[in-house]
Amino acid sequence: MNFTPVDGNVTEAVNHLDMLITALTRNVAVVILGITINYINATMVHTFNTHHIFKSNPRYILFIHLVFNDMIQLTTSISLFIFAYAFNTIFVSLCCLLILPAILTTLNTPLNLAFMAAECYIAVCIPLRYNNICTVKRTYIVIGIIWTMSSLSVLPDVFILLATEPLEFLHSRVYCSRDSVFRNTYTVKKRDVSHILFLVVVWLTLFYSYLRILFAAKAANADAKKARNTILLHGFQVLLCMTSYVRPMLSQVLTYLFPAGVRSIYFVMFIINQILPRFISPIVYGLRDKTFRKYFKRYLCTVTRHPKTAPT
Repeated sequence: MNFTPVDGNVTEAVNHLDMLITALTRNVAVVILGITINYINATMVHTFNTHHIFKSNPRYILFIHLVFNDMIQLTTSISLFIFAYAFNTIFVSLCCLLILPAILTTLNTPLNLAFMAAECYIAVCIPLRYNNICTVKRTYIVIGIIWTMSSLSVLPDVFILLATEPLEFLHSRVYCSRDSVFRNTYTVKKRDVSHILFLVVVWLTLFYSYLRILFAAKAANADAKKARNTILLHGFQVLLCMTSYVRPMLSQVLTYLFPAGVRSIYFVMFIINQILPRFISPIVYGLRDKTFRKYFKRYLCTVTRHPKTAPT
């Protein structure tokens, strides 16, 4: 009986302020994490470019490609995350420009991990043929194959979009996600098939490499044991990457169970799918490798300067 419209307005204003503070906190946290990870990754790229010892090793070339791929993926996904909070909807044409590199780099990650696992297998199980099989030229060909396979999976979606959707749709505003832009039924089915195919190939490669290295590790070879642990970490990364494939279904289930926490579910899923795998890569490949770590520590927390030439 004592409730007045003023009290209702105050409560609504407080709730709106709480939502605004929560959204701002989440965006700031995501941006800080993204800047931190990209700074570490950029330092790794600088370390790779500075020392020729890494440019002539296929293992480091594949690793730095993974790092560079993660930088693109992290930048685009964080941009999409911020736009979703700030504008809720954006133009379809702008959404395509942001979402295409995010999809390509997301598909690149498990393929890159599969080739890195194959490189570990060759180094441990057939070391005498390693220099003949794993060359610098072939490594760059492999990187080209990775981008080609990802592009062949994504570009048909663009052609289907242009062929089936009216021109007005490109100038309309939507919530920027893959399902909102590429909404054709054939596109959705093709996406699911390509995801399953990619994951089957990657998991078969990882399991085969791990089992062969596991047998080699029984001889108490330290390098084989290290490679075995690396393959396990590959598998953990791919497992995290797989969550992006089951994210729509998982999000629907969680939203049904907790309808009031849609924003929180989206935030947690984003951290698990996009941030965490990119955080693990520098630890797995940069800090565990003694040679790379020795050079990497020189640039991480210091500003490099070109030494002055001493007078003769």
